[in-house]
Amino acid sequence: MNNYRLLSPADGRYARETEELGGCFSEWALMRFRVLIETSWLAAMAQSRHFDGLRPLSAEEMSFLGGLYEGFDDASMERIKEIERTTNHDVKAVEYFVKERMGGSSLADVAEFVHFGCTSEDINNLAYALMMKNGIAGAWLPRARELAGYVSEMARRLRDVPMLSHTHGQPATPTTLGKEMAVFAYRWKRQIKQAENLEFLGKFNGVVGNFNAQAIAYPDLDWEGIAEGFVGQFGLSYNPLTTQIEPHDYMAEAFALVVRFNNIALDFNRDIWSYISMGYFKQLPLEGEVGSSTMPHKINPISFETAEANLGMSNAILSHLGGKLQVSRLQRDLSDSSSLRNIGLGIGYSLTALRYTIKGLRRLGVDAQQVQNDLDDSWEVLAEAIQTVMRKCGHDKPYEKLRELTRGKKVDREAIREFVASLDLPAAEKDALMRLTPEKYTGIAGKLVDHIEG
Repeated sequence: MNNYRLLSPADGRYARETEELGGCFSEWALMRFRVLIETSWLAAMAQSRHFDGLRPLSAEEMSFLGGLYEGFDDASMERIKEIERTTNHDVKAVEYFVKERMGGSSLADVAEFVHFGCTSEDINNLAYALMMKNGIAGAWLPRARELAGYVSEMARRLRDVPMLSHTHGQPATPTTLGKEMAVFAYRWKRQIKQAENLEFLGKFNGVVGNFNAQAIAYPDLDWEGIAEGFVGQFGLSYNPLTTQIEPHDYMAEAFALVVRFNNIALDFNRDIWSYISMGYFKQLPLEGEVGSSTMPHKINPISFETAEANLGMSNAILSHLGGKLQVSRLQRDLSDSSSLRNIGLGIGYSLTALRYTIKGLRRLGVDAQQVQNDLDDSWEVLAEAIQTVMRKCGHDKPYEKLRELTRGKKVDREAIREFVASLDLPAAEKDALMRLTPEKYTGIAGKLVDHIEG
């Protein structure tokens, strides 16, 4: 089956980039995680021995329940969807599916304890939390680390390659290519550290968050302790105060983090695009590739442009979800339900962008001659250094004198050295300025790259 008729490019054109998210954010994944929660809750109640009316389960029966999740396949999904066509309720369809499978086994007598004391959101919120955890921590974060690591390596390799910087699009004080790459690696690594500490929350407290039915059925049980233990077994943090739904604040936090990472990537892609445009980076040609339908010479920076487009889509979706999901009418409305189904798209567009960025970087090389040419053609950038030394040595109005010499003018090596030679400076200071070139005027840029190692 091809993907050519799918509406979303995340599942169509960019399916290779997002394939691993299918097991995290798809409808199939949602149903599978719901089965996990339903069967795990039954197993947890049976193991606790606190629920009168529910007998202990044998090892084989526990294995059977676990197999409904581990062996979840397309046929399982089809059966749930078939049941849903009657129930018009997807969580109830999962409950009936589990009971149906149990009906043909020794578990038939305990089938009514499936979904015991639960509202749909007890199942849903844990399923989505696991989807988030698997999708962000398990799939998206490794690609984020890969991008930051690749750019860190570029920074180390190019740490001492001088480059003319540009502020306001104009030639400015030189830097190094490596240091400019390190700026982005450092920014990304801060976000990655925060991503590694994201909290994924879950609730398991009934229809409006008060354990109403549970406390009636088993008034002597420690329901808060039971719920906290059950949520914790999935590696999730327990939220004790909710309405019918878990309020999704942690989701908003996670989305905001991905958006911040995306924005750094957007900044990076646009800068790389500009460096390519200026000739500082050249793109290696690929055999058989076409850059333009009419201009054979072109190698377009399409990976970075594709990344930019997908970052914008990711930000739009995740920013909307982050705002929408934190708002719910009174104890429950259903507007979050359809919204949640788009999480995979938001993460998928980001993942696509990260992969295209890495793909684009792998075919870049530095055009050392073009970088050097720009430095050699921009001697006016030494005005900052000269006026600073003049200040140190007590000269009157040094900034104004350099402004007169350089502002809006192309100044060559001879003009700079002639000006320095005319200054009344200590011999050591004058000699240092006479030997200074744009290429050598990079401060401690190379040393600053070491900060990305932290």
